Amino acid sequence: MKTMISRLAVTSAIGLAATPAAAEIDLENAEQKVSYSLGTLVAGQLANDFDNLNLEAFVEGFNASYLGQKTLVNQQEAVSAVQSYQQKAASAKFEGALNDSEAYLAENAQNEGVQVTKTGLQYQILSEGDGAMPAATDTVTVHYHGTTMDGQVFDSSVDRGEPAQFPLNGVIAGWTEGVQLMRVGSKFKFFIHPDLAYGTQGAGQMIGPNDALIFEVELIKIGQ
Repeated sequence: MKTMISRLAVTSAIGLAATPAAAEIDLENAEQKVSYSLGTLVAGQLANDFDNLNLEAFVEGFNASYLGQKTLVNQQEAVSAVQSYQQKAASAKFEGALNDSEAYLAENAQNEGVQVTKTGLQYQILSEGDGAMPAATDTVTVHYHGTTMDGQVFDSSVDRGEPAQFPLNGVIAGWTEGVQLMRVGSKFKFFIHPDLAYGTQGAGQMIGPNDALIFEVELIKIGQ
C-alpha cells in the first residue's frame, strides 16, 4: 500500500532536502513504514509543546544532526534555545490565564449576593443551614459540583451520586477557608482565585495553570 504525503512535514532520515513536493511512501517496506511512523510520533509530541515551528528549519537541523554533519548550533546552544523558548511560552500562557481569571472574578464580585473575604475568596449563600460550623482540622462530608469559568464540569460528587468525605485541611486553600464559613445543612457557591486553588500547576487535563474555579458545595455533616 502506498500513500502520498507532504514531504515538508516529514523529517528525512536519509538527508533529503525539505520541499513542498509530495513523497511516495511504500508502507509495505519495513524501513519506510517505521520511518514514517516515527515521524508521526515525533510530530505529535512536538505539536503539543510547540505550536509555531518553522518546519524548514526543523528539517535542516534534523538532517544535519542525523547525518553527523556540522550543525549551526552546538548541543548546549540547542538545549538553551529550546528551554528559553519554552519558558517564555509558559510565562505568556500563565500570564494570559491569570488575567482571564482575575477579569472573571472582578466582574463576578459585582454580582448580587457575592461576598469577598480578605484573601479574595468569593462566595454566595444559596441556602443557609442551622447546624455547627467546622474547623480546619475537622473531617467533613459534602456534596459538590466543580466547574471551570466556561462551565465545564471537572469533578462532581453530585453527578456521581455519592457524597465525599475528607479532612478540611487536606484540600485547596479556597475550600479550607470557604467550608469553615458554612453551617451544616448550608449550600454555598465559591468562586476561587487560582492562588487559592491549583495556581500555576493546574490539575489534571481540565484545570489549566492559573484557572479560577467555581464550586457549589453542600455541607452535610462534620466528623467521620
